[in-house]
Amino acid sequence: MSLDDLAVKSGVSRAALSQIESLRGNPTVGVIWKIAVGLGMPFSDIIGETRETVGVLRRAESQVLRSADGKMESRPLTPAGAAPWAEVYELRLAARAVHASEPHAAGTKEIVVVLSGQLRLRVGDGDETYDLAAGDSVSFVADKPHVYENPGSTESRYHDVILYDR
Repeated sequence: MSLDDLAVKSGVSRAALSQIESLRGNPTVGVIWKIAVGLGMPFSDIIGETRETVGVLRRAESQVLRSADGKMESRPLTPAGAAPWAEVYELRLAARAVHASEPHAAGTKEIVVVLSGQLRLRVGDGDETYDLAAGDSVSFVADKPHVYENPGSTESRYHDVILYDR
């Protein structure tokens, strides 16, 4: 795939892709997600390790990713490549924080379980809004923009399962 093709499919400029490819750029988590979508591959494959028969991911060794504003944190809960069609993350969202997520590849679904705090989820152009509390869960098609919001006064934690269309 050419840089031009990937730029069109991912929404990341050709110049930015060129800088990343030549190790002159430091992409944000959002840009890495866009590239994964453009390539039609799971996010963990881009940042992951080689696949093994048995994979163990120790909490101390997991790579924590933070949003540019530092209010959203994502930590993988399964070893990279454990299941190429599924990824599991622990998300932490600061009090009163909002995090917009780019659309994932076509057919991708998410299941979010609220572990503590609150979640206001907007799917699509904001027409669909769901308010959840600890113990609640939601599933949705994630191939359109979606926004995670913590309307509460304390940090919230979630488990996020991402299921890729096979």
